[in-house]
Amino acid sequence: MGSITRALPLLLLLLCAQGAAAQHYLRLRPSPSEHLPVPDLKEDPDPEHDPREQDLSEKTLRKKLGSNFDPSFMSIHLPTQLNASAPPELPRLPMPADLKKLNLTETPYGRRVKVGKKARRKFLQWLWMYTHCPVLYTWKDLGARFWPRYIKEGNCFSERSCSFPEGMSCKPVKSVTKTLLRWYCQGFLRQKYCTWISVQYPIISECKCSC
Repeated sequence: MGSITRALPLLLLLLCAQGAAAQHYLRLRPSPSEHLPVPDLKEDPDPEHDPREQDLSEKTLRKKLGSNFDPSFMSIHLPTQLNASAPPELPRLPMPADLKKLNLTETPYGRRVKVGKKARRKFLQWLWMYTHCPVLYTWKDLGARFWPRYIKEGNCFSERSCSFPEGMSCKPVKSVTKTLLRWYCQGFLRQKYCTWISVQYPIISECKCSC
């Protein structure tokens, strides 16, 4: 186990390099960014700005949204597990090539140590699971002025550091955009005109361990 401990500085350098690349990507693209998931909107509490019952025809709104309606991420009715998030999943993607190539037999002082194939495989699998950053999905109620009202939102796992030794954290690096309908009003009082307009809603789709 001592050889593995001495190899950890190389591992941290590898992970930090991956994290720096992710941060560079975030700087180049404003979305996704540190501002995801989308913060709660501050709505005008005046109920006059809410859609009326006749404005909420499911048939009409489904037709208006068309193929953009995605039941995997949208729900018209209250989901059964509104505030429940699924536990972190095991990595489904293949192990990164840089991690596979990690040399556990060489020490910083030039000495070589013996690491069996089985021990190496188990350690790399544990390391991949430890540094993996899953996306946790929860249902969010956007309120009556969005249709569908409920959206499945992604968050990066943040209960612990994703690096070994600790110091790095999971951050968003990719997002997908879903199209929703937004109830939008212009004007005041009797001159007010309201209608449903299409809006883009970004959702975190991938997280990575970053410095």
